Amino acid sequence: MKKTKIVFIHLICWLVVLAYFYGEVLIKGITLRHVAFDISMNFIQIVEFYICYLWVYPSFLKRGKIIQLICAILLTIALFIGMRYAIEQVLYLKWFGMMNYSGDTPISKYISENIYYSLAFLVIPAAVYSIQQNYKNEIATRKLKDEVVKSELAFLKSQINPHFLYNTLNYVYSLAIPVSDKLANAVLRLSDLMRYTLNESSDGMVSLAKEINYLESYIELFKMRFEPKFYVDFTTEGILYQKIAALVLIPFVENAFKHGVVNDKNQPVRIRLKVLNKRLSFEVSNKISHAQKDHSSGVGLINIHRRLDLIYPEKHELLISNNGNTYKTTLILNL
Repeated sequence: MKKTKIVFIHLICWLVVLAYFYGEVLIKGITLRHVAFDISMNFIQIVEFYICYLWVYPSFLKRGKIIQLICAILLTIALFIGMRYAIEQVLYLKWFGMMNYSGDTPISKYISENIYYSLAFLVIPAAVYSIQQNYKNEIATRKLKDEVVKSELAFLKSQINPHFLYNTLNYVYSLAIPVSDKLANAVLRLSDLMRYTLNESSDGMVSLAKEINYLESYIELFKMRFEPKFYVDFTTEGILYQKIAALVLIPFVENAFKHGVVNDKNQPVRIRLKVLNKRLSFEVSNKISHAQKDHSSGVGLINIHRRLDLIYPEKHELLISNNGNTYKTTLILNL
């Protein structure tokens, strides 16, 4: 929902509420002096509403933040009591010569009554915020379902060509063996890459070991293209039995090869994969190439972020650094 629409709805609701509260004033012609305490109360309640609606609940109405939520609510109640005292006991006495509470009112009574008056406008913003969040989640769920359907249709349409290409590569490999071992090996590597993309599991998850094998085949294919001046330092560490989303790591390697320098022995492309306690760290760094590049390939960061958000919501962290000479990406996944 657009912000302008939300503001309009809030404005209409407040106009209705205030019209109900002050209809009698307009009808009977009661002076503002007689309803001064109602005006101050409503003003403070509106302030309390938006403190809760814009700050308290968006910031702390989450798992693991119950203590912060309670503290924020107590702070809001204290602000309500303080504002009411400042306006009705101090300013009104100075401006109009009157106070809402007599000077001998016990402080305990003053605090307890105003805690009661503040409760309604603690509950109402919570309900409004929850309804709005449910609406946003419903819209997001609908969009996600639509994207899944579109992806499935696109996947089904693309099945014929990849299978045909894979079968053709196997045939080309058989023809290339008598001609050149290097050519045959290149076709075999490409065939392995194609087979991996076609044999992806139904849930999109594969073993980490298979994903690493795919990366190694991809690197070897590039090595054949650029050797002998091709320098890549790829190391893995940890137990690699976990599952991972298929093809989630390859975009970082692809971009390093496309936009980086692969022929500098002193500054090779460095790829580090480490798994510790179901936490994967994948780091790719490369020397930046300033040569003109073909922009028709490569995977954009927007697409990478989008896929990570869909597959690993709140379970990933992507860090990017660029000092003008070296480009480095670090992906952290909770497997």
